[in-house]
Amino acid sequence: MKKIYEGKTKDVFSLENGNVLLKFKDDCTGKDGVFDPGENSVGLTIEGIGRANLETSIYYFELCKKAGIKTHYVSANVEDATMEVLPATVFGHGLEVICRLVATGSFIRRYGEYIENGTPLEGGYVECTFKNDALGDPLVTSEGLVALGIMSKEMFDSMKEQTLKIAKVVADDLKTIGLDLWDIKFEFGFNKDEVILIDEIASGNMRVCKNGKIVDPVELTKMILNR
Repeated sequence: MKKIYEGKTKDVFSLENGNVLLKFKDDCTGKDGVFDPGENSVGLTIEGIGRANLETSIYYFELCKKAGIKTHYVSANVEDATMEVLPATVFGHGLEVICRLVATGSFIRRYGEYIENGTPLEGGYVECTFKNDALGDPLVTSEGLVALGIMSKEMFDSMKEQTLKIAKVVADDLKTIGLDLWDIKFEFGFNKDEVILIDEIASGNMRVCKNGKIVDPVELTKMILNR
């Protein structure tokens, strides 16, 4: 294997068969020793969290597969905390796609004069940000992505449609254990001109509420895996 990228929470290796291997790490984003998925830098290490994130991702990738949604997931080895995936090219220098089912977080910081925190966003609201720590992950519109040559309108439409479908898969599953999905963050890439979900579907990338209170990501992982 050849390491092709070292990320905050995963290392990426190329495989001889043309696929890619993701190695999940126990490093977490946070600040002052507190786990926070919204932070841009590694703030702490939690033993076993890499494997737990992998197991959560496997669980949701398999649910997506049953729902007829293609992703980059091929197979995984939980003991080694590795996942084999299809190769995919990221959009631009990296694009995050957020599906918001409830108005909260940065959405309220931007638009709080028009909507109250906790207001449901019927049908789901999809927005994109560039992965750029220095610029604070700036928002970009679908028209902007096309104008910058990052993706075609058809690619964006496919990405948006998949985002809403995958968010529904996760939300419906969480409902079965008494949890409400408020928002979730995805990454997409293209494989042979086909837009597919990449990276992971883990607790640290979603905001989930129980009885009106946000569930800690580490506790959420336990609730998903130990039902």
